[in-house]
Amino acid sequence: MPTLTHRQRWLLLAPLGLAVIGFGVCLVAEAAMVKYAGGAWFWPGTLALVVLNTGVCLVGGAVREEVLYRLGK
Repeated sequence: MPTLTHRQRWLLLAPLGLAVIGFGVCLVAEAAMVKYAGGAWFWPGTLALVVLNTGVCLVGGAVREEVLYRLGK
């Protein structure tokens, strides 16, 4: 299997990270609505924060790959 270049990793991680952040925000909103309605919100809220933070990490990795790509490393 060929190794991905920094540019390819950047182009993969950036949109993936943004999509995961958007999904995480939707899950946070859903957990907030469940909490407001008086339901069991702890596990949905925890999952939402895990997904949201995963998206932030993916975007951070994309930024790292872009910097390495631009520096020619």
